[in-house]
Amino acid sequence: METKEKRYFQPEYETMPVENIKKLQSEKLVKQVKYVYENVAYYRELMDKKGVKPEDIKGVDDLHKLPFIKKDDLREAYPYGLLATDIKNCVRIHSTSGTTGKRVVAFYTQNDVDLWEECCARALTAAGVTNDDVCQVCYGYGLFTGGAGLHGGSHKVGSLTLPMSSGNTERQIQFMMDLNSTVLCCTPSYAAYIGETLKEKGYKPEDNKLKAGIFGAEPWTEEMRRDIEKNLGIKAYDIYGLTELSGPGVAFECEEQKGMHVNEDHFIAEIIDPNTEEVLPVGSKGELVFTSLDKEAFPLLRYRTRDICILSREKCSCGRTFIRMTKPLGRSDDMMIIRGVNVFPSQIETVLLNCGYAANYQIIIDRVNNTDTFDINVEMNPEDFADIPNVITGKEKKLQSAMKTMLGISPKIHLLAPKSITRSEGKAVRIIDNRKRLGINI
Repeated sequence: METKEKRYFQPEYETMPVENIKKLQSEKLVKQVKYVYENVAYYRELMDKKGVKPEDIKGVDDLHKLPFIKKDDLREAYPYGLLATDIKNCVRIHSTSGTTGKRVVAFYTQNDVDLWEECCARALTAAGVTNDDVCQVCYGYGLFTGGAGLHGGSHKVGSLTLPMSSGNTERQIQFMMDLNSTVLCCTPSYAAYIGETLKEKGYKPEDNKLKAGIFGAEPWTEEMRRDIEKNLGIKAYDIYGLTELSGPGVAFECEEQKGMHVNEDHFIAEIIDPNTEEVLPVGSKGELVFTSLDKEAFPLLRYRTRDICILSREKCSCGRTFIRMTKPLGRSDDMMIIRGVNVFPSQIETVLLNCGYAANYQIIIDRVNNTDTFDINVEMNPEDFADIPNVITGKEKKLQSAMKTMLGISPKIHLLAPKSITRSEGKAVRIIDNRKRLGINI
């Protein structure tokens, strides 16, 4: 029987007593603040403006004294304004997948890459991955961090690594079946698509050798997790990260699947009120803020992620002592304003799930004759698709009524045939806001 010790990649850190974690964080924070102040003019100006000097930071209890940094700062400092070391010391860059404004470019020294890959190795090990496994990495390679991060983590663990990248699902399935892949790493929406495709080809879950999946880079629900697990015959694990901090591996799920453990020896997590910027106690719902403790090339102090979540110190049965974060519960900056009403995608998803629609959906917003239009396309469950048109129309009206109760406005609901919404091989495209092409700043 597999012992708990085999589920840790670096047990000396992953099971460290909480008081020792805080002591280690304090020691690293003092050094990192001094390093950043001396080497990053942009951040030095922010600290000077706030009247904070490196000697004012004596440990984690002083973290609140430091200024925040936001994605707008990263864009303003593009490309080299936040680089903390000579370019000759850097071995790689990665970039965000954002499509508005300047892209965020993050730099890495070799040590940065090594530590990042160790974080990903912890995530894989927590999912039961060993050097006996065949790890199929279907995240995109290149500027996107997903492929490179899990690829490197798989190497650290010693697994046979298939660097498939995203796309070409026929080839993905061929290699998966021929090489007996045991671990799948990709976005959850692509994992769902692979599962659907396997089913279409007549494969049953027991026909593949997969045992685990490491899925991240986009929001996904517990219902979606269960569907993926059922269709692929695996246990599906969540992983969290940001290009700005390193990439996937900032936090990861263990077998308990009750939140993701933050790699606290490398990152300090805080929760703040997104409006007042006040630090909130553990257990509060608010915006997630990260401070990187070891980054050499692109160190960020108090980076506002805009992800809304909750942190927990509740003891975990896996034995890890790292603080846990919930799945992002939404974002403080993804609010849509439709006909003057504030609408969050998480509200729409809640209604859909409560009404039994766990499948693919898409929100489409436009502006016609100076009025916002608001449509939601929802795929029906296969068993409902055979309903007669009148029944489907009735279900659309019922769903529309539920949306109005939640949102305060009524979208047009379109129940569509299963698989009629294009599947993405990368991040799922949930929102199409056509107002942007009209030059409307929403």
